[in-house]
Amino acid sequence: MSEKTILKLQLPTDPRWVTNVVESNIEEILTDHAFCEQKAASNAITLIVQNPNLSDLVQEMALLVQEEMDHFKRVHDIILARGYVLGRERKDDYVGELLKFLSKGGGREVQLIDRLLFAAMIEARSCERFKVLSENINDPELAAFYHELMISEATHYATFIRLAKKYAETIDVEARWKEFLAYEAQVIQNYGKKETIHG
Repeated sequence: MSEKTILKLQLPTDPRWVTNVVESNIEEILTDHAFCEQKAASNAITLIVQNPNLSDLVQEMALLVQEEMDHFKRVHDIILARGYVLGRERKDDYVGELLKFLSKGGGREVQLIDRLLFAAMIEARSCERFKVLSENINDPELAAFYHELMISEATHYATFIRLAKKYAETIDVEARWKEFLAYEAQVIQNYGKKETIHG
């Protein structure tokens, strides 16, 4: 199954986000993007800390941490090359709203599957945003960079979905993923207006 058929986001990003917001706020976007990569690495580390007995997950998350921090450095390199300095971390309201959807109880299996699907959701939306950026930004360097990262995010998304299916014993992952998609479609309606990757 191709990435296009499994990336089932219900609400696409308006390309005008790039022309109206991103292009006049490149420094802001790059800072936010750098911290998104750092937070993705932190999330993978948290999954390792919480599930040290799941050796396959530990191995895959260890590789993911390395890749996310490599992306962080590459964004930081672009920031420096353009004469900018990494700004302060921004609060990610989109991720905060997604966190509200995670199950509050239900034991280790429920917590693990929801955490993996939460990560998959962020990767899916980041992938979609990077695609919109790569196709609409009037900046050849960033267009090529975001096209490359779009492919990487799609791979990460698929990894989290695969791990959720692997470790789910009593949970219907497909059904829970559909619930995540429906919730995310409501959340994302309020975004696409700010100079952040998910904003």
